[in-house]
Amino acid sequence: MSHLLEIDNLSVTFGGLHALKELNFHVDEGEIVGVIGPNGAGKTTFFNMISGMVTPTSGDIRFEGESLLGLDPNQVTQRGIARTFQNVRLFANMTILENVMVSQHCRTKQGVWGSLLNTAGFRREEAEIREHAEKVLGFFGSRLVGYRLEQTASVLSYANRRRLEIARAMATKPRLILLDEPVAGMNPKESAELTELIGKLRTEWGFTIVLIEHDMNVVRDVSDRVVCLDHGETLAQGSFEEVSSNPDVIEAYLGRPLEKQS
Repeated sequence: MSHLLEIDNLSVTFGGLHALKELNFHVDEGEIVGVIGPNGAGKTTFFNMISGMVTPTSGDIRFEGESLLGLDPNQVTQRGIARTFQNVRLFANMTILENVMVSQHCRTKQGVWGSLLNTAGFRREEAEIREHAEKVLGFFGSRLVGYRLEQTASVLSYANRRRLEIARAMATKPRLILLDEPVAGMNPKESAELTELIGKLRTEWGFTIVLIEHDMNVVRDVSDRVVCLDHGETLAQGSFEEVSSNPDVIEAYLGRPLEKQS
C-alpha cells in the first residue's frame, strides 16, 4: 500500500553543513505522527522542505504518489498540504474572519475580473468562502466566533492566535496538516485543551497530521507513531513508549551521562 506522504533519502545542505541527511519518512492517511528531537535536529527544515520553502539537495518528496519537488508553497497547499509555524504568522490588522477567508485563496475559481465586476459567480463564491470560514472557526467553540469574527487578530491572546493559525490551515481543505510546535508557549491548561483539539482534527475532520512538538505529554497523548531526529538523521521511530525509552534518544535530549569516577 502506498503512503500518503513518502520521503526518500532527503538531504539538504547549507554551507557544507547537513541540516538533513538521507532522511526517510512516511505517513499514512489517518495517522498522527509526532516528530521530536533536540534543538537543531532539523525538524523545522524538514517541514520547510515538505511545504516548498526549502529546496532539498537530493532525494524526493511524494504526496499521493506524485513528487512535490519544484513546487512553490502555494502549489503545495493546492495539492493538499497545509502547515502552521513555530512563530505564529497571522495578518494582525485583518479580522479573524478575514484571516481564514483569505487562506482559501488557493481554492478560488473566480479571477480578478469577477472581483472587479462583482459578478454573480464571484458573490456566490465569496458567500461559500465565508460560510466555510465560519464553520472552521466554530470548531474552536466560542473563542473565535460571534462578535470576535470582526475583531482584528492583533487583539487575540497568544493561545487564540495559535488556534486561529490552525483554523487557517484547516480552511485550505487539506488532506495533511503539518503542526509546528502547536502548544509552544501555552500553560498546562491551554496545552491540554489544544491536545484534545488535535485529536478531533482527525476524528471529526479526517485530517492526517504530522506535528513537531517538545511537550512530551502532547506527543504521548496524540501520536500513533513517533520519529526522533538528531543532526538531521532519524535516530529512532516507533511507539511513544519505544522511542521515549530508547537510550540514544535519552542521550540526545539529556547529553551523554558522566562516567563513574574510579
